Amino acid sequence: MEDTLRVGVITSTHGVRGEVKVFPTTDDAARFKKLKEVLLDTGKELKTMEIAQVKFFKNMVILKFKGYDTINDIEIYKGKDLLVTRDKAVKLGPDENFIVDLIGLCVETDEGERLGTLTDVIQTGANDVYEVTMENGKKVLLPAIKQCILNVDLEKGKVLAHVLEGLLDL
Repeated sequence: MEDTLRVGVITSTHGVRGEVKVFPTTDDAARFKKLKEVLLDTGKELKTMEIAQVKFFKNMVILKFKGYDTINDIEIYKGKDLLVTRDKAVKLGPDENFIVDLIGLCVETDEGERLGTLTDVIQTGANDVYEVTMENGKKVLLPAIKQCILNVDLEKGKVLAHVLEGLLDL
């Protein structure tokens, strides 16, 4: 499991006073108001950045970091990820998992057959959809609903799924 989780990506600078626009990669962008610091992945190291101010504009978060007061100080970080450690991550409810923990899990059917590897999680308005790549390279989409996804065991690295009728018809 990853020790850090991505909460946003710096997309551009905002103004000339060292603020940045961040595209949130978390379900709850308001969580930035509660964060005191984030880790900036510079590509070479993880740099702790203390958050001085948080604003919201459309679907973006505007952040001001302590000690970065000009556009020149901050523009080198465009396109970089903002991370938090797991202890600062959002608390998950029952039957909730971080997407990064699901990718790569082995998916087996309730009939004991290996279906494939979970390769992506597609977030739709109604429910998530798990993309499973089968041994033959074909992909099958499984809705992440209780009738289909019976169990997720992160420790064993397995997802137990009931393949609903018609899902494997190609």
